[in-house]
Amino acid sequence: MNTPEVLFVCVHNAGRSQMAAALLDHHAAGRVAVRSAGSAPANEVDPAVVAVMAELGIDVSREFPKRLTTDAVEAADVVITMGCGDACPVFPGKRYLDWQLDDPAGRSAADVRPIRDEIDRRVRALLAELVVA
Repeated sequence: MNTPEVLFVCVHNAGRSQMAAALLDHHAAGRVAVRSAGSAPANEVDPAVVAVMAELGIDVSREFPKRLTTDAVEAADVVITMGCGDACPVFPGKRYLDWQLDDPAGRSAADVRPIRDEIDRRVRALLAELVVA
């Protein structure tokens, strides 16, 4: 059986998509291939995102924002945009989802925690769909 591949996309690839990718990678434990990207990548992952992920024991401090490519979309089975209206290449046979989520940019760790927790809830539900026990 092929390993499903999920691509998380947001404009800057510095917050929501980084948290989603790290959480899915953590929970999937190798059962799902995970990538994230952005159409206009920032210079670094948002510091509040790094902090709230560390609270869960997930280190994203070495991650960096990556540019969205057509190849990344083409390789994915599921493409999830993070509520930012991002234009994304559309290919037949792909599953596209748009998760409407607040942008953590410029927010405190206290304000980012509920966003992280909502992403975690959605990631766990997605994982349950993708990986049949």
